[in-house]
Amino acid sequence: MAPSRQAEPQIPTGKFTTATEVKPILGMTKGNWVAVREFNGQDLIYVTHLWSWRCGLIEMRVGINGAAPEIWPLPICHDDQPAPNMILESDGLPYRSYALNSVNTIAVELVYDDLSEEAAQFDRKGVQIP
Repeated sequence: MAPSRQAEPQIPTGKFTTATEVKPILGMTKGNWVAVREFNGQDLIYVTHLWSWRCGLIEMRVGINGAAPEIWPLPICHDDQPAPNMILESDGLPYRSYALNSVNTIAVELVYDDLSEEAAQFDRKGVQIP
């Protein structure tokens, strides 16, 4: 049985590390949550935008073509840095690869650190990078 979650304190830090701080930004930029790019004979699904505001999230799930969304691990927040949401080389790459032209739809579910949730559905044409 998974441990129950508890909401984290929502004290704004000015460093965008709480749901209170990042939820309005992610809500206004929902169209940028994911991107699809054809590269080297593959479809690449990018979550760079979400990683860039991850410190107010506790979970991100992504589903491709109607499959149930699966947890896509988020890098840790770098609280020791001036910008805790920065993506460091040690965090890995914010994309996954799939067979060329195989990605038609992408579902994203977010769980914020205040335990609220938000979801969005994207079609390939709407998020494809030329």
